[in-house]
Amino acid sequence: MGEFELIRRFFDRGPSRRCELGIGDDCAILRPPAPGTTLAVATDMLVEGRHFVAGADPVAVGHKALAVNLSDLAAMGARPLAFTLGLALPQADERWLEAFTTGMFALADRHECELIGGDTTRGPRAICVTVLGEVPVGVALRRDRAEPGDDLWVSGELGGAALAIHLGARAGRCERARLDRPEPRVALGIALRHLARAAIDISDGLTGDLGHICERSRVGAEVDWPALPCAPGLGALPEEDRPGIALAGGDDYELLFSAAPENRSPIEAIGARLGLPLTRIGRIVAGQGVRVLDARGRPMTLARSAYDHFA
Repeated sequence: MGEFELIRRFFDRGPSRRCELGIGDDCAILRPPAPGTTLAVATDMLVEGRHFVAGADPVAVGHKALAVNLSDLAAMGARPLAFTLGLALPQADERWLEAFTTGMFALADRHECELIGGDTTRGPRAICVTVLGEVPVGVALRRDRAEPGDDLWVSGELGGAALAIHLGARAGRCERARLDRPEPRVALGIALRHLARAAIDISDGLTGDLGHICERSRVGAEVDWPALPCAPGLGALPEEDRPGIALAGGDDYELLFSAAPENRSPIEAIGARLGLPLTRIGRIVAGQGVRVLDARGRPMTLARSAYDHFA
């Protein structure tokens, strides 16, 4: 099977609904965004041996390759439109490709996000997705809008994915699912457009990603450790290991956001409507940097920091 047969069999799904011209030419041709909206664009790369192990379930790899990009759109309050795929493969393995596209297109169809182009080549397995989304002018959630006095909120549970890495082969099904099949919080991001001030998805750990909000907004933040919605499995770990995994483990892909206190009730209503726990975990303060406070309000020292590919 050659390159163009590979594309035709596994990635060309027929005429595009979202653009004038999709897969099969030198470029996709997109229609202009609807009046009053702007495009949001994000790119993420997954590399075998770094982001997933050799022999990983290709269905899960396909899901995650798109999910991490959709999570970036969610953090901006953007509605997914389309994506491109750059794919390097050591060989044209039909069984791997069938499973990979099953995972990827199941998530794409759920969010009405079309594959409109990309590239394939031979090489060490690597996946690069660029996703396009749409958000009304002036309402995108950004990292530079937090203000002192804001509540800090987080969706879902923290630490499950990092716990799966920590436990390795001993990880349970729930932890493995959190790591291998993250759920992008797209509906939440859209619902928060007029309620949240600043937002970010937690891919590199809560404290590290919160630090990005603080830096861009020129504020500080306080996180109450007892308030954190930790994954149940963390309870089996030694107490001293739990904060590092929950706060700095990464790969959670939940949304962390700030909002004015008067928006507590509508935010809680969004969580109830979506069936998604939303938890207040702290506050934005004047100053700079992130402090994590224990049950007595004393600053805690973490043994690990946010994930850094080049550290």
